[in-house]
Amino acid sequence: MSAPTGPSHARPRLSSPPPTAVAIELEVPFHDVDVLEVVWHGHYPKYLDLARTALLRSRKLDVDDLRTLGYRFLLSESYLRHASPLRYGDRVRVFAWPAEVESRIRIGYRIVNLTREVLAAEGFTVLVTSNAAGELCLETPAPIVERFRPPGPSSAGPRGSPP
Repeated sequence: MSAPTGPSHARPRLSSPPPTAVAIELEVPFHDVDVLEVVWHGHYPKYLDLARTALLRSRKLDVDDLRTLGYRFLLSESYLRHASPLRYGDRVRVFAWPAEVESRIRIGYRIVNLTREVLAAEGFTVLVTSNAAGELCLETPAPIVERFRPPGPSSAGPRGSPP
């Protein structure tokens, strides 16, 4: 019996980081490696969270900023596709960028292994917004959408390019 084919089983590559993506770099610590000498899959979301935090801070949407605006973000979905393993001591660059912001906030990610110059993983998370009372906002509030607009060319800093 042959393997199933077609759109339902296709695994398309996610979009590349735009020039406005935020990137962080880290070195894989020993305590993230499992007995197989690779990063345990449960640590990858932590790397995404670090990049998402850097992205939100760059857009003045960190926790205190959101409280001031009267909103909260809630994680509603996450997806991660692994391409090659990370190992102890690898240098890693994690890119994060807003892929959608109108009705929900979809953040794209790419994890690049700088040591081996290969793609390690890619994925996305989806955040929804609630007001301070915990009521779900059916659309992302305008003050938040405005902060996700790309910064001007003068505020974009240098960053490495992904493979």
